[in-house]
Amino acid sequence: MRIGLITPDPGHPLLAGAAALLARDHVVEALDPTPPGDVPVPVPRRPADVYLLKSGTPHAVGLARELERRGAAVLNSAAATALCQDRTEMAGLALRAGLPFAATRTVGPFSAWASGSPLAAPVVVKSRHNRKGDLVARADDTAALRALARAWPQEPVVVQEYAPNNGWDHKLWAIGDHVFAARRRSELSPGGRGPNLPQALDELPPGWAGLVREVGAVFALDVFGVDIIDTGGGTPLIVDINAFPGVRGQPEAPAALASLTLRRAADHRRPRV
Repeated sequence: MRIGLITPDPGHPLLAGAAALLARDHVVEALDPTPPGDVPVPVPRRPADVYLLKSGTPHAVGLARELERRGAAVLNSAAATALCQDRTEMAGLALRAGLPFAATRTVGPFSAWASGSPLAAPVVVKSRHNRKGDLVARADDTAALRALARAWPQEPVVVQEYAPNNGWDHKLWAIGDHVFAARRRSELSPGGRGPNLPQALDELPPGWAGLVREVGAVFALDVFGVDIIDTGGGTPLIVDINAFPGVRGQPEAPAALASLTLRRAADHRRPRV
C-alpha cells in the first residue's frame, strides 16, 4: 500500500512516528504542498491509496481536494480541514449543532471595528483564519483593544466574550476512536502558556470525552483537537477546534494514527454495496 503525507514538515513527531510504523510494510511518501514561486504543486499522476493532510494552507487543501477527485482517500478530508481554518464557519456549525461553543461574532478588519464604541467587557480577539502565528489575544479595556488593533490593523478577526475560568486550557485530541487529553496554562493568562501536562481521561469532568467524539461527528473529522475551558463545576466551553493537531506528549498517538490510516485506506477500497 502507498501512503502519502501532505505536509511541509514530515519530521513532525506525530507524523514521523506513524510513518516509521507504517513503513515496515508499506511505502510512505511525503508530498510538500508549499508551492515554489506560488506555482501549484503538481498532482501525482498515480495517487497513493491514502493521504494524511497535515496542513491547512489553501494550497494543501486544494491539492487534497484534487486527490479526492481522483479517487484517493484523504484524512482529514479537504472539506473538513477547510472548515476548521475559518473560525466564522466553525463557530456557526458548532452552535447550530448545539455544541457548547463560545459565542463568536465576525467583525472584519480589526482596526475599523476597534475604533468604534468603547469596550464594555473583556473580549478574546482571534484571527478569523486559523493558521500558524495567528492572532489570539485578550483585551480587557478599550485602550488595550486599540493597541492590539494597531499591531494587526487589517487582520480579519472574530470576537468572543471572555468567559471567566480557572486559567487552564484543556487540550483534547482524537485520533479515530482514541481520545487523548492534556492541560496547560492558558495563553491568555498573565504568565503565558506553559507545557502540555498529560491528563488521564478519567480525570476529566464527566461527558468531556463524549463531547470530543460529538465534535468529530459534527465536523466529519478523523484527527482533530478540541480546546475546552472549564467555566465552573466542570461545565465545558469549546473555544477552538483544530484539524490534525500535533498531539504532542502522547506516546500512543503515532500507533493510533498508523492504525487509523490503514483502516481508512481499507474502508475506502472496499466496494460500496
